[in-house]
Amino acid sequence: MKSILYIFLFSVLSISCNNNKKDQVMEQNEKIANYKNIEVEIEGMTCEIGCARTIESKLSKVDGITYSKVNFEAKKGQFTYDSNKITSEDIVEKINGIAGGDLYTVIKTVEISEIKIDSIL
Repeated sequence: MKSILYIFLFSVLSISCNNNKKDQVMEQNEKIANYKNIEVEIEGMTCEIGCARTIESKLSKVDGITYSKVNFEAKKGQFTYDSNKITSEDIVEKINGIAGGDLYTVIKTVEISEIKIDSIL
């Protein structure tokens, strides 16, 4: 009877040790963030506070977008995003879909190498 108990305990311990290895492998297989920057030209903005800030606010809450800045006067927005979580097309759809899709339209999208804060301010 004791030998069965020892075999059972040994089996449980060896199985529990193997689970830790699986967790470590899963952590190593997680994707590393791949950040990209885009600049979009937006039509339909009529005011800085109501329009530009609304777009900025809504997109800053989207999973995968790490930077969101919209300039009302330039009619442009710049966004940094993790391309493993979201695409530039998804960002365009999000902007076009704000307020039921009746207000804003992205007319041009350009991938940029880096965000230049002064360029749209």
